[in-house]
Amino acid sequence: MTLLKRLTAYNTQGLAPAMSASGKLTRVVGLTLEAVGCTAAVGSLCKIQTQFGDMDAEVVGFSDDKLFLMPSESLKGVIPGARVTPIGQSAGIPVGMELLGRVIDGIGQPLDGLGPLVTSKNASFSAERINPMSRKPIREPMDVGVRAINALITVGQGQRMGLFAGSGVGKSVLLGMMTRGAKADVVIVGLIGERGREVKEFIDEILGDEGRARSVVVAAPADSSPLMRLKGCETALTLAEYFRDQGLNVLLLMDSLTRYAQAQREIALAVGEPPASKGYPPSVFARLPALVERAGNGNESAGQGGITAFFTVLTEGDDLQDPIADASRAILDGHIVLSRQLADSGHYPAIDIEKSISRVMTSVTTNEHQKQARAVKQSYALYQQNHDLINLGAYQSGADPRIDMSILMRPRLDSFLTQSMTDIVEMPMCLTDLATVSAPLLQAQQ
Repeated sequence: MTLLKRLTAYNTQGLAPAMSASGKLTRVVGLTLEAVGCTAAVGSLCKIQTQFGDMDAEVVGFSDDKLFLMPSESLKGVIPGARVTPIGQSAGIPVGMELLGRVIDGIGQPLDGLGPLVTSKNASFSAERINPMSRKPIREPMDVGVRAINALITVGQGQRMGLFAGSGVGKSVLLGMMTRGAKADVVIVGLIGERGREVKEFIDEILGDEGRARSVVVAAPADSSPLMRLKGCETALTLAEYFRDQGLNVLLLMDSLTRYAQAQREIALAVGEPPASKGYPPSVFARLPALVERAGNGNESAGQGGITAFFTVLTEGDDLQDPIADASRAILDGHIVLSRQLADSGHYPAIDIEKSISRVMTSVTTNEHQKQARAVKQSYALYQQNHDLINLGAYQSGADPRIDMSILMRPRLDSFLTQSMTDIVEMPMCLTDLATVSAPLLQAQQ
């Protein structure tokens, strides 16, 4: 089923802008098409004639009488003067429990070969904003099945976390662990801008049959158009919002927020928006919070559930200060940093507990839990600060009792923080392990 067959008639009532008859294609610049002779609203769809049939495109901007269009597929077969016909707004994407276990693309088309999606409802790509005063506060912890996160970077139901990582440090494996181990009713996985090979590997090997049964995977690989990658992120949020509105507890894993920003950058630069920060135009930094704010807890009085979201952020050259990483850190409720040094040493998951923080941990944990986690972090940080002295043999035992304790506890902390990708450690066991490993540290502080 093509996108065109899922369109509704354009609404000409109320304040909906009118559309004119067909126009023609006048110019192709990169991935952007320019058309004249027709009028359509930004965000509406057009049909473009090609040598191989009609092609779908979305209006992404205009200048005087020219429309700027971004196609959802390759430009193969586009000809000069091709007919451009506005066809209105999309009917949205299919939503329902029937989507569980399915793999779809950025506009809701099935990719798994399991037949068409048959649902009774459609949802719009853009949802209404929730009044911040109506959102349910974050008061309950979210069990993600990963010991280091549950114990030291505790996440709350409805929290929005960033997963900051470079390439090849175990980001996808950690997402798979959380997909299988999280105490959530539904899991939405967005694989945006990844290599096509990684999509199938993630679903078959990392997600597995158990994780897939309660999940919906939205895939828009790296060879997809910028528009498809942009829509892929919005589709994942739309699905999460639908299940949240049914009162369910949703886990959203978006990989990655950086690819979303890059897709918006490609579109914005193509229509003439000037770059502002390292090649990123201002619209990128406006769309990031608009996307992230769609996650979180719903309206408590309406009986809505919550969306606990993990947005991965790719750090170019492991630089945590690049524009997207810096902007993301400011709008998220905490961040988990994966360390290349830990990954290179075989420490998985490679979570750097020194640089990671959950901003709502104090609201979802007890005072005793916080005290134990603080003792473990302090011991770990103290060892890291004196790592070079210890390895060179420059530190003399007995010079500082705190450092002596950190050296003694280091093997136990490493064992506590590592976990096999196939293991699921539930919250009660995490708290028991934390109490055991922190007991000597707390005793030494007295």
